[in-house]
Amino acid sequence: MTEAVPAYGLWLLVVLNSAIFILFAFSFFKPQTTRDWRSFGAFSAFLVALFAEMYGFPLTIYLLSGWLQSAYPGIDWLSHDAGHLLEMLFGWEANPHFGPFHLLSFVFIGGGFVLISAAWKILYAAQQRGTLATTGPYAALRHPQYAGFVLVLFGFLLQWPTLLTLAMFPVLVVMYLRLARAEEREALAEFGAAYRDYAARVPAFVPHLSAIRGTRA
Repeated sequence: MTEAVPAYGLWLLVVLNSAIFILFAFSFFKPQTTRDWRSFGAFSAFLVALFAEMYGFPLTIYLLSGWLQSAYPGIDWLSHDAGHLLEMLFGWEANPHFGPFHLLSFVFIGGGFVLISAAWKILYAAQQRGTLATTGPYAALRHPQYAGFVLVLFGFLLQWPTLLTLAMFPVLVVMYLRLARAEEREALAEFGAAYRDYAARVPAFVPHLSAIRGTRA
């Protein structure tokens, strides 16, 4: 079946989707420091790269076209649906927008944005008081906002993986780790023993199972 509209070359959609998600993330994160803007800029670059392939030019499909056509000859790889590579590669024959990887991506993306938003409110209040942020998400994680960004990025990878975003993902994770370590050094210098005790109790990025249960209770 021939699609009524082109699958790619829709650069206006690239701009609109990039702007919407970047502004959406900005409303949650509200970068203030140079470090904040650096992390937010890297996140924004990931989104632009993602939507450029999703609606503009399918670079990954073209680069892998020889192997894809020979391994999966029954798929129109230049159709928009084929961009959902995980659904295609695992043989999901129904609408890929309702495929398992696509639906799971919403869990990670939505959860990440919720975590970023909830953490910002706690952090902002603590900064106004000049105290440590140790409640809400900060009771389970020392760096919930960075963890939230990683969840969002991973969700988009599940939904629409590309060679460029796959290469960018580990680089961004390492960048967030380094930013988190820099923040910890500053917090230790400012709060001393209080932060040392907090860091000994609360993990950096992956919460303890007991903390998750406590949040649900």
